[in-house]
Amino acid sequence: MYNLHMATIAIIAANVLVSLRGFNDTTFFERYKFSIGGVKAGQRERTVTSGFLHVDISHLFFNMFTLYFFANTVIGWFGAFKFLIVYFASLLGGSLLALFFHKDEPFYSAVGASGAVTGVLYAAILLNPNMQLGIMFIPIPLPAYVLGIAYLLYSIYGMKSRLGNIGHSAHFGGAIAGYAVTLLFKPELLVTETLIVILLAIPIVILFALEKTGKI
Repeated sequence: MYNLHMATIAIIAANVLVSLRGFNDTTFFERYKFSIGGVKAGQRERTVTSGFLHVDISHLFFNMFTLYFFANTVIGWFGAFKFLIVYFASLLGGSLLALFFHKDEPFYSAVGASGAVTGVLYAAILLNPNMQLGIMFIPIPLPAYVLGIAYLLYSIYGMKSRLGNIGHSAHFGGAIAGYAVTLLFKPELLVTETLIVILLAIPIVILFALEKTGKI
């Protein structure tokens, strides 16, 4: 599991190199971070470049550490090329959902690979729903799909309450993209893992129902 594929190594290397440049060059960081004002001004590349910038070393480490654990699951099922499609579709999905929910906030900005990494995580959960995951303060591992659903529900709460300095909408957008692309590549999951597919869709339906009714 821990023999990293070259595709994963390349993504981690790109994140490290771009983030280090951003740590030491404020002008570079400001030019390529996700910014509602910048994107609306025509700098659409920010929706992708922001996914390789991070606030600090701990932010970078957490995202790359998570990718380290789940990338091989997706590559094992899909191969490197489709894994990269999942990754970049999730990165873009996170930016687009953030743009959708914050379109009237010109000073809203965000950075980080969290959307892309969350998409890879959700792809891994769909492909291997019986995978067991452990989290801090809970002494026993839980099924991956349980934590996946709980995380999306937490993201909805975070978006609604503006909880912390966290891009909850990007996380959620990445998860949606990872979910959708995985089903596109492996539609038989709709038959073989019908219950899991439905359960993971519930938070997505809730989010857009809340948006439609003006409650988020």
